[in-house]
Amino acid sequence: MAMVSPQALKFPFNPPLMSSKLPLSRPFRPQLSWKNRAFQSTKLVNRDTLPARVRAVTGSASGFSSDISERLGDVRIFSAAGEPVLFKDLWDQKEGIAVVALLRHFGCFCCWELAASLKDIKPRLDAASVKLIAVGVGEPRKARMLGERLPFPMDCLYADPERKAYDVMGLYFGLARTFLNPASGKVFSRFDAIKKATENYTMEATPDDRIGVLQQGGMFVFKGKELLYARKDEGTGDHAPLDDILNVCCKVLTS
Repeated sequence: MAMVSPQALKFPFNPPLMSSKLPLSRPFRPQLSWKNRAFQSTKLVNRDTLPARVRAVTGSASGFSSDISERLGDVRIFSAAGEPVLFKDLWDQKEGIAVVALLRHFGCFCCWELAASLKDIKPRLDAASVKLIAVGVGEPRKARMLGERLPFPMDCLYADPERKAYDVMGLYFGLARTFLNPASGKVFSRFDAIKKATENYTMEATPDDRIGVLQQGGMFVFKGKELLYARKDEGTGDHAPLDDILNVCCKVLTS
């Protein structure tokens, strides 16, 4: 397996406030040294030295039950092509690293923005054999609308029309969370990014079951069956900072 520098996962710019398909047959542990200049120049993550904000977010994984991975693994979702698949079949359950983004729904313009940002960092995740999995509420044909129009890689895109994964992960749901939560105000600072991501947006991507628009999303990082990072969106557009996600992946790869 090719050697990967943590620098490959370093975020190339200051992200906005929203802020692989290669199975691992064995643990991936790059032979890096603190004496290596590139290694030294990368801000590696050590939980004990993380800023309080990041430490609180990464520690949130402890709030989930010990069998959360098993429960999520048995959830059936659909590929963008409409093929049923179990979560546990999406990445190596022993040592594989996966970033799982549960979007609100395919007709949410904030989710188009998040999907665009995830697409931007996908080459770095691919280089480190980190699997990117993006799931949205709605039917597979709605997923294809986002995938074709954004565009977004179809092999990373999945549909959960019954919101089963969202229920397992305990993500927020309801009218107040969707329209009235103060965290939703963050979207106003990202107008340009949202405008760019939604150039080919269509409301037809909204799920047929309109109750799905009240679902909030979340972001998770797994290593095998171990949940390393968990963040629930507090409101519409309150996405996990992607530099936090990259830092967590970087820490795993260099531990």
